[in-house]
Amino acid sequence: MTETIPADSRMWLHGECSLAEPRARLVCFPHAGGAPMSYHGWQDRLPADVELSAVCYPGRQNRVNERPIDRMETLVDHVCRALVTLADRPLALFGHGMGAVVAYEVAVRLAGRYRISPAALLVSAHAAPHLCADDARRIPIGDRQLAEQAAAANPTLLRFPELMDLAMIALRADHDLLHAYRPAFTPPVTAPIIGYLGTDDPRVSHGEMRAWSRVAGSGFELRTFPGSPFCPMDAEGALVADIAERLAGVGDIDQAFREGSPASSGHV
Repeated sequence: MTETIPADSRMWLHGECSLAEPRARLVCFPHAGGAPMSYHGWQDRLPADVELSAVCYPGRQNRVNERPIDRMETLVDHVCRALVTLADRPLALFGHGMGAVVAYEVAVRLAGRYRISPAALLVSAHAAPHLCADDARRIPIGDRQLAEQAAAANPTLLRFPELMDLAMIALRADHDLLHAYRPAFTPPVTAPIIGYLGTDDPRVSHGEMRAWSRVAGSGFELRTFPGSPFCPMDAEGALVADIAERLAGVGDIDQAFREGSPASSGHV
Protein backbone atom coordinates (compact mmCIF):
# COMPACT_ATOMS: atom_id res chain seq x y z
CA MET A 1 0.00 0.00 0.00
CA THR A 2 1.20 3.52 -0.72
CA GLU A 3 2.15 5.88 2.12
CA THR A 4 0.81 8.87 0.20
CA ILE A 5 -2.20 10.65 1.72
CA PRO A 6 -3.66 13.04 -0.88
CA ALA A 7 -4.74 16.49 0.29
CA ASP A 8 -7.47 16.73 -2.36
CA SER A 9 -10.79 17.31 -0.55
CA ARG A 10 -12.56 15.20 -3.18
CA MET A 11 -10.69 12.18 -1.85
CA TRP A 12 -11.67 12.90 1.74
CA LEU A 13 -15.29 14.00 1.28
CA HIS A 14 -17.89 12.01 -0.63
CA GLY A 15 -21.36 13.38 -1.41
CA GLU A 16 -24.38 12.17 -3.33
CA CYS A 17 -24.99 15.62 -4.78
CA SER A 18 -23.45 19.08 -4.82
CA LEU A 19 -25.84 21.94 -4.17
CA ALA A 20 -25.18 25.28 -5.87
CA GLU A 21 -26.21 27.36 -2.83
CA PRO A 22 -26.59 25.16 0.26
CA ARG A 23 -27.88 26.85 3.41
CA ALA A 24 -25.81 24.50 5.57
CA ARG A 25 -23.65 21.42 5.27
CA LEU A 26 -23.74 18.17 7.25
CA VAL A 27 -20.45 16.26 7.41
CA CYS A 28 -20.67 12.62 8.57
CA PHE A 29 -17.84 10.61 10.13
CA PRO A 30 -18.06 6.78 9.85
CA HIS A 31 -17.62 4.26 12.65
CA ALA A 32 -14.51 2.06 13.04
CA GLY A 33 -14.07 0.11 9.82
CA GLY A 34 -16.80 2.21 8.21
CA ALA A 35 -16.96 4.15 4.96
CA PRO A 36 -19.09 6.84 3.29
CA MET A 37 -21.48 4.19 1.96
CA SER A 38 -22.85 3.99 5.52
CA TYR A 39 -24.62 7.26 4.79
CA HIS A 40 -26.07 6.33 1.43
CA GLY A 41 -29.58 7.72 1.06
CA TRP A 42 -29.28 10.29 3.86
CA GLN A 43 -29.17 13.23 1.42
CA ASP A 44 -32.74 12.50 0.27
CA ARG A 45 -34.00 12.67 3.88
CA LEU A 46 -32.40 16.01 4.72
CA PRO A 47 -33.83 19.46 4.00
CA ALA A 48 -33.42 20.25 0.30
CA ASP A 49 -30.94 23.05 1.00
CA VAL A 50 -28.66 21.05 3.32
CA GLU A 51 -25.74 19.37 1.58
CA LEU A 52 -24.33 16.11 2.94
CA SER A 53 -20.73 14.93 2.74
CA ALA A 54 -19.26 11.80 4.31
CA VAL A 55 -15.60 11.51 5.26
CA CYS A 56 -13.70 8.74 3.50
CA TYR A 57 -10.81 7.53 5.63
CA PRO A 58 -7.84 6.04 3.74
CA GLY A 59 -8.01 2.29 3.16
CA ARG A 60 -11.65 2.00 2.07
CA GLN A 61 -13.88 2.44 -0.97
CA ASN A 62 -11.94 4.25 -3.72
CA ARG A 63 -9.02 4.74 -1.29
CA VAL A 64 -8.53 1.03 -0.65
CA ASN A 65 -4.92 1.10 -1.90
CA GLU A 66 -3.88 3.72 0.66
CA ARG A 67 -2.47 2.84 4.05
CA PRO A 68 -5.09 3.50 6.77
CA ILE A 69 -4.25 6.13 9.37
CA ASP A 70 -3.89 4.80 12.91
CA ARG A 71 -3.29 8.04 14.83
CA MET A 72 -5.96 10.59 15.68
CA GLU A 73 -3.88 13.73 15.21
CA THR A 74 -2.80 12.78 11.70
CA LEU A 75 -6.34 11.90 10.66
CA VAL A 76 -7.76 15.14 12.09
CA ASP A 77 -5.11 17.24 10.32
CA HIS A 78 -6.08 15.87 6.92
CA VAL A 79 -9.83 16.09 7.50
CA CYS A 80 -9.63 19.69 8.69
CA ARG A 81 -7.68 20.75 5.61
CA ALA A 82 -10.43 19.26 3.46
CA LEU A 83 -13.25 20.83 5.48
CA VAL A 84 -11.84 24.34 5.24
CA THR A 85 -13.04 24.35 1.63
CA LEU A 86 -16.64 23.91 2.85
CA ALA A 87 -16.59 26.57 5.56
CA ASP A 88 -18.39 29.18 3.45
CA ARG A 89 -21.60 27.72 4.90
CA PRO A 90 -22.51 26.61 8.46
CA LEU A 91 -21.11 23.15 9.18
CA ALA A 92 -22.80 20.51 11.32
CA LEU A 93 -20.71 17.44 12.19
CA PHE A 94 -22.17 13.97 12.84
CA GLY A 95 -20.06 11.04 14.02
CA HIS A 96 -21.05 7.47 14.86
CA GLY A 97 -18.87 5.25 17.06
CA MET A 98 -15.24 6.13 16.41
CA GLY A 99 -16.55 8.90 14.17
CA ALA A 100 -17.98 10.68 17.22
CA VAL A 101 -14.59 11.36 18.78
CA VAL A 102 -13.03 12.11 15.38
CA ALA A 103 -15.78 14.69 14.79
CA TYR A 104 -15.15 16.18 18.24
CA GLU A 105 -11.40 16.49 17.61
CA VAL A 106 -12.11 18.01 14.18
CA ALA A 107 -14.45 20.57 15.79
CA VAL A 108 -11.74 21.49 18.31
CA ARG A 109 -9.07 21.79 15.60
CA LEU A 110 -11.28 23.83 13.25
CA ALA A 111 -11.98 26.34 16.02
CA GLY A 112 -8.43 26.53 17.39
CA ARG A 113 -6.42 26.55 14.17
CA TYR A 114 -8.81 27.87 11.52
CA ARG A 115 -11.25 29.99 13.58
CA ILE A 116 -14.14 27.95 12.20
CA SER A 117 -16.80 27.02 14.74
CA PRO A 118 -19.19 24.22 13.68
CA ALA A 119 -22.85 25.05 14.20
CA ALA A 120 -23.64 21.70 15.85
CA LEU A 121 -21.85 18.52 16.92
CA LEU A 122 -23.96 15.35 16.70
CA VAL A 123 -22.44 12.27 18.32
CA SER A 124 -23.66 8.67 18.37
CA ALA A 125 -22.71 5.52 20.28
CA HIS A 126 -19.37 6.50 21.79
CA ALA A 127 -18.25 7.61 25.23
CA ALA A 128 -17.26 11.23 25.77
CA PRO A 129 -13.66 12.05 24.80
CA HIS A 130 -12.35 12.66 28.32
CA LEU A 131 -13.37 9.10 29.25
CA CYS A 132 -11.10 7.74 26.51
CA ALA A 133 -8.04 8.54 28.62
CA ASP A 134 -9.04 5.84 31.14
CA ASP A 135 -6.65 2.88 30.98
CA ALA A 136 -9.40 0.54 32.18
CA ARG A 137 -11.22 1.05 28.86
CA ARG A 138 -8.21 0.00 26.78
CA ILE A 139 -8.57 -3.72 26.28
CA PRO A 140 -6.68 -4.96 23.20
CA ILE A 141 -8.88 -6.58 20.56
CA GLY A 142 -7.62 -9.65 18.71
CA ASP A 143 -8.04 -10.34 15.00
CA ARG A 144 -10.72 -12.97 15.61
CA GLN A 145 -12.86 -10.51 17.57
CA LEU A 146 -12.32 -7.86 14.90
CA ALA A 147 -13.36 -10.32 12.19
CA GLU A 148 -16.54 -11.08 14.13
CA GLN A 149 -17.30 -7.38 14.36
CA ALA A 150 -16.71 -6.91 10.64
CA ALA A 151 -18.95 -9.87 9.75
CA ALA A 152 -21.70 -8.64 12.08
CA ALA A 153 -21.68 -5.24 10.39
CA ASN A 154 -21.44 -6.70 6.87
CA PRO A 155 -22.28 -10.44 6.56
CA THR A 156 -21.31 -10.34 2.86
CA LEU A 157 -17.66 -10.36 3.92
CA LEU A 158 -17.99 -13.99 5.01
CA ARG A 159 -18.48 -15.03 1.36
CA PHE A 160 -15.53 -13.06 0.02
CA PRO A 161 -12.26 -13.68 1.92
CA GLU A 162 -10.37 -11.07 -0.11
CA LEU A 163 -12.87 -8.39 0.94
CA MET A 164 -12.62 -9.55 4.53
CA ASP A 165 -8.83 -9.15 4.37
CA LEU A 166 -9.22 -5.55 3.15
CA ALA A 167 -11.87 -4.80 5.77
CA MET A 168 -9.63 -6.17 8.50
CA ILE A 169 -6.76 -3.85 7.52
CA ALA A 170 -8.97 -0.78 7.89
CA LEU A 171 -10.66 -2.07 11.04
CA ARG A 172 -7.35 -2.90 12.72
CA ALA A 173 -6.02 0.60 11.97
CA ASP A 174 -9.17 2.20 13.37
CA HIS A 175 -9.00 0.17 16.58
CA ASP A 176 -5.31 0.99 16.93
CA LEU A 177 -6.26 4.66 16.55
CA LEU A 178 -8.86 4.37 19.30
CA HIS A 179 -6.49 2.42 21.54
CA ALA A 180 -3.85 5.14 21.19
CA TYR A 181 -6.36 7.98 21.68
CA ARG A 182 -5.61 9.34 25.14
CA PRO A 183 -6.51 13.02 25.11
CA ALA A 184 -4.74 14.93 27.87
CA PHE A 185 -6.96 17.95 27.32
CA THR A 186 -10.57 17.95 26.12
CA PRO A 187 -11.69 21.56 25.69
CA PRO A 188 -15.39 22.34 25.26
CA VAL A 189 -16.71 23.12 21.81
CA THR A 190 -18.79 26.23 21.31
CA ALA A 191 -21.42 24.29 19.38
CA PRO A 192 -24.37 22.57 21.05
CA ILE A 193 -23.91 18.80 21.26
CA ILE A 194 -26.69 16.29 20.64
CA GLY A 195 -25.99 12.69 21.64
CA TYR A 196 -27.69 9.61 20.17
CA LEU A 197 -27.81 6.18 21.81
CA GLY A 198 -29.46 2.85 21.02
CA THR A 199 -31.29 1.52 24.07
CA ASP A 200 -29.79 -1.97 23.57
CA ASP A 201 -26.22 -0.85 22.83
CA PRO A 202 -23.93 -3.13 24.90
CA ARG A 203 -20.84 -0.99 24.36
CA VAL A 204 -21.92 2.46 25.55
CA SER A 205 -23.87 3.37 28.67
CA HIS A 206 -26.32 6.17 29.27
CA GLY A 207 -23.81 7.79 31.63
CA GLU A 208 -20.97 7.60 29.11
CA MET A 209 -23.13 9.39 26.55
CA ARG A 210 -24.35 11.98 29.05
CA ALA A 211 -20.71 12.72 29.87
CA TRP A 212 -20.56 14.59 26.55
CA SER A 213 -22.22 17.47 28.43
CA ARG A 214 -18.79 18.23 29.92
CA VAL A 215 -17.48 19.40 26.53
CA ALA A 216 -20.70 21.07 25.34
CA GLY A 217 -20.21 24.81 25.52
CA SER A 218 -23.72 25.65 24.31
CA GLY A 219 -25.87 22.92 25.81
CA PHE A 220 -26.29 19.15 25.54
CA GLU A 221 -29.21 16.85 24.82
CA LEU A 222 -29.32 13.05 24.70
CA ARG A 223 -31.74 11.26 22.39
CA THR A 224 -32.36 7.53 22.70
CA PHE A 225 -33.63 5.15 20.04
CA PRO A 226 -34.70 1.50 20.23
CA GLY A 227 -32.21 -1.12 19.17
CA SER A 228 -28.48 -1.72 19.09
CA PRO A 229 -26.72 0.61 16.64
CA PHE A 230 -24.92 -0.68 13.58
CA CYS A 231 -24.04 1.13 10.37
CA PRO A 232 -24.92 3.51 11.84
CA MET A 233 -28.12 2.59 13.74
CA ASP A 234 -31.01 0.14 13.58
CA ALA A 235 -33.36 3.11 14.02
CA GLU A 236 -31.73 4.95 11.14
CA GLY A 237 -34.97 6.48 9.86
CA ALA A 238 -35.79 8.08 13.22
CA LEU A 239 -32.19 9.21 13.65
CA VAL A 240 -32.02 10.97 10.29
CA ALA A 241 -35.45 12.52 10.83
CA ASP A 242 -34.24 13.99 14.12
CA ILE A 243 -31.10 15.38 12.50
CA ALA A 244 -33.12 16.79 9.60
CA GLU A 245 -35.42 18.67 11.97
CA ARG A 246 -32.45 20.15 13.77
CA LEU A 247 -31.05 21.39 10.48
CA ALA A 248 -34.37 22.81 9.30
CA GLY A 249 -34.00 26.28 10.83
CA VAL A 250 -33.62 28.94 8.15
CA GLY A 251 -29.94 29.81 8.36
CA ASP A 252 -29.87 29.09 12.11
CA ILE A 253 -28.92 25.57 13.20
CA ASP A 254 -28.43 26.77 16.79
CA GLN A 255 -32.08 27.82 16.90
CA ALA A 256 -33.18 24.29 15.99
CA PHE A 257 -31.26 23.01 19.03
CA ARG A 258 -32.51 25.68 21.44
CA GLU A 259 -36.09 24.96 20.50
CA GLY A 260 -35.52 21.26 21.27
CA SER A 261 -36.68 20.12 17.85
CA PRO A 262 -38.28 17.66 18.10
CA ALA A 263 -39.60 17.47 21.71
CA SER A 264 -36.79 17.66 24.27
CA SER A 265 -37.89 14.64 26.32
CA GLY A 266 -34.85 12.72 25.06
CA HIS A 267 -36.87 9.75 23.76
CA VAL A 268 -38.69 8.72 20.60
